[in-house]
Amino acid sequence: MKIGILAITDGGKRLAADLAARMPLSLLLPHEAGVGQALAEHWPKMDGFVCIMAAGIVARAIAPLLHDKASDPCVVVVDEKGRHAISLLSGHLGGGNDLARRVAALCGGEAVITTASDTLGLAPLDLWARAQDLVCESRQGLRQASARLVNTGSLTIFSEVAVVSLPPGLAAVAGPELADIVISSRIADYGAAVVFRPRNLVVGVGCNRGVPAAELHQACEELFREQGLSQLSIRNLASIDLKQDEAGLLVFAAEKGWRMDFFSKEELNRVADVAVSEAALRAVGAVGVAEPAALLSAQSNDLLVGKRKWRNVTMAVARANCTLSEQDRALQNI
Repeated sequence: MKIGILAITDGGKRLAADLAARMPLSLLLPHEAGVGQALAEHWPKMDGFVCIMAAGIVARAIAPLLHDKASDPCVVVVDEKGRHAISLLSGHLGGGNDLARRVAALCGGEAVITTASDTLGLAPLDLWARAQDLVCESRQGLRQASARLVNTGSLTIFSEVAVVSLPPGLAAVAGPELADIVISSRIADYGAAVVFRPRNLVVGVGCNRGVPAAELHQACEELFREQGLSQLSIRNLASIDLKQDEAGLLVFAAEKGWRMDFFSKEELNRVADVAVSEAALRAVGAVGVAEPAALLSAQSNDLLVGKRKWRNVTMAVARANCTLSEQDRALQNI
């Protein structure tokens, strides 16, 4: 996390220098032209700012810079004695609350957190969803669900993904009709529930040389529409290593923001219970590409959609094993 540290008084500058020495990837920002210009110049370059000065100065300086809570850097305001570290902006998604706690710990002071879920001891819904690799279909829905959680203290969840544990304020229910939040890759009418898509689907891709990205887009859209699946649930694509230089495939993945996994023909041939493709055997020496690549990448045996062929494209969909937990998913196996 790249942090810009800014101070204007002599005492503040001493604290800033101490923090910069103890915080990796932090940078002391010059401010000869003024606080506002210093922040504006570094706004797109930093993940967060620590401003050692009055909160009013910072509020006026950042006002014209604010764009969107999903992309704005976080801002923490600290008094020059280090007694209070106030999370002023982007407390959840931007990491401001965590930065305030970190700065307070370094200063021997107190973090001031004002986000409602934190003060009430409830789950920050946006952070929890991101940690579980869930994508909300509607930002407005996410805001409404977060507000309801704060106002009522609880939300019900129906999930097609296995639930190990849930954070405070979230309770599992048996059916989508009972849920405030539905977690599913399936497209359906879930009524007033807020829908989150788990990113647990892997699309295996086989294709002819020179296939254009547009044809891959069309095939994927058609496949997911036919199967009633949301493309928001796609985690990544997978194919044979001979396609590592396939321009159309790489453009398709880049345009969608999906990573690519590639496997050798030997790896593909070790996957059991997939449909053998005589065309693939002749062309690349593998029993198949789309199905075994999807399963290998997903590290599961759950072939959700068998291979579907178009003129120049073959696709299949595998489902990766995943669970929901109160903890950050990255910490579950520690």
